Amino acid sequence: MDQAQIEIQLLGSLSQIEAGDWDACACPEVVDGGRPNDPFTTHRFLTALEDSGSVGRGTGWQPQYLTAYREGELIACAPMYAKSHSQGEYIFDHNWAHAFEQAGGRYYPKLQMAVPFTPVTGRRLLVRPEYEGIGHSALIQGAVQLAANNQLSSLHVTFCTEFEAKAGEQMGLMPRLTQQFHWLNHGYKNFDGFLASLSSRKRKNIRKERAQAQGFGGEIETFTGNELKPEHWDAFWEFYQDTGARKWGSPYLSRSFFDIAQDTMTDDMALILARRDGEYVAGALNFIGRDTLYGRYWGCTEHHPCLHFELCYYQAMDLAISMGLATIEAGAQGEHKLARGYLPTQTHSLHWLGDPGFSDAVARYLEAERAAIEEEIEILTDYGPFKKLQVEEQQ
Repeated sequence: MDQAQIEIQLLGSLSQIEAGDWDACACPEVVDGGRPNDPFTTHRFLTALEDSGSVGRGTGWQPQYLTAYREGELIACAPMYAKSHSQGEYIFDHNWAHAFEQAGGRYYPKLQMAVPFTPVTGRRLLVRPEYEGIGHSALIQGAVQLAANNQLSSLHVTFCTEFEAKAGEQMGLMPRLTQQFHWLNHGYKNFDGFLASLSSRKRKNIRKERAQAQGFGGEIETFTGNELKPEHWDAFWEFYQDTGARKWGSPYLSRSFFDIAQDTMTDDMALILARRDGEYVAGALNFIGRDTLYGRYWGCTEHHPCLHFELCYYQAMDLAISMGLATIEAGAQGEHKLARGYLPTQTHSLHWLGDPGFSDAVARYLEAERAAIEEEIEILTDYGPFKKLQVEEQQ
């Protein structure tokens, strides 16, 4: 098909597009009645961010949804934002911004193709299945052209898939390799099956941590779907505020995001709460994909030994095993996850910088960074908690 037939548009709000049209590109796999691969690019999730004021005016995340039409039909789209800072992205370019501005350039605003505040790998170039080739090309070329025409410093596509990273590189964008720690379910029937794959010392440490955590003097409960109630979000908001204030200065998500999620996304979420003396004292929020459990937020009002590890990691493993999910992505950073069965995994992004000299300098940096990341992943994997044979099989 001739790409000249493709019309590119920017939308300032998802209210300008039907949910069915967007999701036909974002999650075409749901036609079989199952879950989306991940919920984060669905119309309902991005709309919840927008309608709750978590993105938009005053947040530094101004929606600029990129859409591609052919003969009036939406064939491709992307969650894209004009950014006035580099917060909430988790693939950091603060040093790039500082260097560019020290040299007299203006780094912000920039374009960010991403899911705000969500360091989760997934498709960023959302294309109807029959239009993959021209859809990917239209979105990438359209975004680059928009950045160039508006004299913006850069375009960034973060936490994209490896396939998208390779496609973008072929079209002239610079690929970047980073890492996270993910847990893989190797067909475990229960948590003891997972423990059996570990070295003796690591197995004992995890059992000790779970015993300490579960001895906090209360009970741990998991809620999803219709089990989730407004009072659960009242409690979790307190936890989330505490964590947000300590990590970012203020929470990224507004209170109303959780109210909207209660109305539209309960089937996408699993909330693990710890209760003591009738009061919730800690919680961890997970999102549920087709094959993956996504650990997103944690917080507490009381501190108990190892309760963080129990709610965020071990309870998540129990849930993933019970649901038959293949993977847990527990968020950005955290080498402490290694001792608890989460192994280093490559993550990908793409970058376009308008200034040729600056682009060349960043390209050299990314080449050196890639070699360092690959070496670090190899070393960390060898130091993982699994029996040696198990590690070799996973590699």
